[in-house]
Order: sequence, then C-alpha cells, then structure tokens
Amino acid sequence: MPGSRQRPCLKPSVDIVILVSLVSIFAFGAYVYPHRTSLLCYIFSSGCVNGAFERPLPVAYRELTDEETATRVIMKEILKKPLAQSKNPKIAFMFLTPGSLPFEKLWHKFLDGHDDRFSIYVHASREKVERASPHFIGRDIRSEKVAWGEISMVDAEKRLLANALLDPNNQHFVLLSESCIPLHDFEYIYNYLIFTNVSYIDCFEDPGPHGTGRYSEHMLPEIEKKDFRKGSQWFSMKRRHAIIVMADSLYYKKFKHYCKRTKEGPNCYADEHYFPTLFHMIDPGGIANWSVTHVDWSEGKWHPKTYRTQDVTYELLRNITSIDEIIHITTTVPKRMTLRPCIWNGVKRPCHLFARKFYPETLGRLLHIFSNYNTAL
Repeated sequence: MPGSRQRPCLKPSVDIVILVSLVSIFAFGAYVYPHRTSLLCYIFSSGCVNGAFERPLPVAYRELTDEETATRVIMKEILKKPLAQSKNPKIAFMFLTPGSLPFEKLWHKFLDGHDDRFSIYVHASREKVERASPHFIGRDIRSEKVAWGEISMVDAEKRLLANALLDPNNQHFVLLSESCIPLHDFEYIYNYLIFTNVSYIDCFEDPGPHGTGRYSEHMLPEIEKKDFRKGSQWFSMKRRHAIIVMADSLYYKKFKHYCKRTKEGPNCYADEHYFPTLFHMIDPGGIANWSVTHVDWSEGKWHPKTYRTQDVTYELLRNITSIDEIIHITTTVPKRMTLRPCIWNGVKRPCHLFARKFYPETLGRLLHIFSNYNTAL
C-alpha cells in the first residue's frame, strides 16, 4: 500500500502574525485597564470621550429667526466698526433715585474742577426736588415710576443711557443710586474708566433658585437656559455697549414679557438678568464680569449691608478699595463660591470705584474723611 501522504509545513504569513499580536495586546490591555478605559483610548487619547473611543458629537445647530438674525447683524456691526474718537472724552454719571440725592455735597466735592470731563443725568422716579450743587441743577431727565423687581427698572436705566448718548463726548456710562459714594478721587476714576478695554457688567452663572431657577422657557428660542446669567444692576459701560442696549428690542422684549412678577410672587428680576444675559450672548469678551460698585452681601439677607455713621471709617473705605478679587456665590444647596482676580487691561487692579449702601446720616463723616484724604483712597 502506498504510504500516507503528509501535509506540507506552511509558514505563517506576516499578516497572521501581526493580527495575533494585536489581539494579544488588546486582550492584555483589557485585563490591565478593565472598565477604566479602553486600550484604544489609552493609546489614542485624542479620541477618548469618557473613557470610550468615540467620535465627538457634532455641535447642535439652531436656525436663527429673522428678527434674531437682523438683531445680531446690527450688534456685530456696532462692535466691529470703530466709533468716532472724541477730543474731550467724558464720563456720564447717571443717578437712578426716588428723588433727593443725600450725598450731593460729596459728589460736588468729587466733581469740582473737572467740569469738561463729566456729565450728570438724574432719573428721579417719585418726585422732583431742588438740587443744591451747580453740577446737578437742571440735570434731571424725564422720568417715570420705577418699581423694584420689575422691568420699569431696566426702562429707567435705558432712559438714562439714551439721554447720555445724545452727547457724543460721553464715552463711558456709570449707573449710580442715591446711596452710592465715590471711593477715589476724580482723576483716578476717570483714568480707570476712560482707558479701560471692557465694560464693567457683572455676569455669572448661578444654577440655583435665584439664578437659573428664574428662567422661563417662554424666552425660547432666542434665549436658551444655558445662556441665562445673573449680576449686579450697577453697571459701568463703554459707549459701544450703551448703543447696543439702545439697538436691542428682541432680547429686551423677552425679559419684559416673561421676567416679571406672577400670582405666586416675584419669580424674576429683570435688572439682575437682562444686561448680564444680553452681553454674555452678544459680546462675552467685552465685559469684565464684575461691577465697579461695591455692595456687601455678606449678611446673607434679601438686601445688602447698609452703613451707619459708626460704620464709616477710613479703615472701612481702605478695606473696600483694597479688594482686588471678586467673589460670586451661587444660591444652590450647598452654595458654591468662585473667586477670580479683577483684571484691568491685563493687570490686576482693585475692583471697586464706588460703594453703596450708605445712610444719609453718614454724609458728615464721609465729607470729613474726603477732606483729610483728598487723593485716591
């Protein structure tokens, strides 16, 4: 019988060797890195999403409405085009007050001798009163009633901006209350504001009940919940941003209609959300995200700390003017605090130029302090 035939010996191909090697490597990787990450993720970290090798999801795209497109075009043009340069740039000090100005004498002392570098505008929402300082006489604008927590507060702010914009030399616009005081001399504040590259509009994200919790889905599609922001109403803004406020009707209408009191009580305060949300959406890099007006919320009440005569000392004002970091605290449970430096044209500087809330009784003490320390505090 013929002998049995033997199969010829086959040499393993290079492809099979590589395949077996890769399988071994991946099996080893799965053993060494179980559940924490895939070996693909370990080797190719740029494609790793939450420990899995995945393609990044495409960014969701939302088609803009016609009115939204038109609004954004106008605002981009305002931001893009340089404004006419003023040979005599001024600061517009805009006072939002029920009537009287308890610190008129202090402001007169602060402003005196700088007549060509400032303008005054007063919105007295309840009563017209006689002004004592020549800097304030005849500076009341047409005013309407203002209610705390309602859109009428924003309306008054826009009314002040509109009047101040009529003067082409006004290049920076500061909103002040009747309880506000200056913390430095005029020269310091003038240089700080006129030569800044941003507007001082407070803006931060608060996911708590007094932040994002006030958001209404009726603001969709133009204002999404992720863009809803909060901040102090006491702003200081450059001329181009003041013009944007005047140009906006789309976003303003959303706040007017859906950011107001309801039968269940006040659910939103437009003056705390309109400007922060608007500029977060339109020009986030153009705002500082803090206010140059100091307010002390450390007591944790509905209203900030108020200063009586015994509170007003040189040390108090020195402490306020030395603050160079801004604190934002959320209304979540537990609360979250963020601390960030105040940057002026790339340099860390003190945050605050003004402060509130001071009782009228503190005027004498403040005048005494300013008389003895007539340079920057």
